[in-house]
Amino acid sequence: MSREGKTKRSILPSGAEHRLLREKSRSSARALRQIPTVYVALVFLFLYAPMLVMIVFSFNGQNSTAVMDWNLSFRWYNEFFSNRELLRAVRNTLVLALLSSAIATVIGTAAAVALDAWKKNLTRGAVLAVTDIPMMAPDIVTGISMMLLFVFAGGLLGQRAILGFSTILIAHVTFCLPYVILSVLPRLRQTDRHLTEAAQDLGCTPAQAFIKVTLPNVLSAILTGALMAFTLSLDDFVISYFTTGSSFQTLPIAIYSMTRRPVKPTIFALSTLILVGIFVLLLLINAAQARSDKKLQGAKK
Repeated sequence: MSREGKTKRSILPSGAEHRLLREKSRSSARALRQIPTVYVALVFLFLYAPMLVMIVFSFNGQNSTAVMDWNLSFRWYNEFFSNRELLRAVRNTLVLALLSSAIATVIGTAAAVALDAWKKNLTRGAVLAVTDIPMMAPDIVTGISMMLLFVFAGGLLGQRAILGFSTILIAHVTFCLPYVILSVLPRLRQTDRHLTEAAQDLGCTPAQAFIKVTLPNVLSAILTGALMAFTLSLDDFVISYFTTGSSFQTLPIAIYSMTRRPVKPTIFALSTLILVGIFVLLLLINAAQARSDKKLQGAKK
């Protein structure tokens, strides 16, 4: 054997070295595949660990937000249901959220239908840009500007104490409206317009064609926009703080006024009930959306 052949054979790895290199490459590949899992686990930990701590402390038997008494108790839930001020704030918040989300859903769906039928031009682009302003502007800017508008309108009407339920309802409909439009408009663009035209050719009026053809196709998007509007109205504090009066108090404002004093675990019990209610509502919405998608797939087949 020549000297060059011996040199090449010495450079090539042996069988044991080759297996060792293969095991190292496999272990590094496994480690790389575990990085997304670890990342998702950390994200879920930082997102949901505070909620779990809050749920646990809502069953605390002591009057403390730092020391946990593991003799679980419903004391703070009973205190919450006996607190008339908080119950009134919860009722006001639910009424406001339901009304504002319903009005925003109706107006937003109609606006999305009109924008979808509108020809693409400069005016349509300007309307879409103006629609996005309440969503892009900071809440404090929106709240102060709407408060000044309501006070100015009240001065023209001769009413000093104009801030109340009507003003906060208008404000909530205003900032919820863009989310409904942006939820419904993309789904309308995905629908086949020939179906609506065929329904009108078969004798349906435009309203009947919308109800029987277009509405079932965009119903999931409408429900998504309504749910988003409901949660935004339920959670809003800044705009509500500037556009309401002393006669109407929402739950975020009531909780803010409670934090000025020593915090009691009653807030934990209240937040846990809200969290459970939102979770159940999401399950119902997802079930309804899955059922509508199955019906649409069955109709296409």
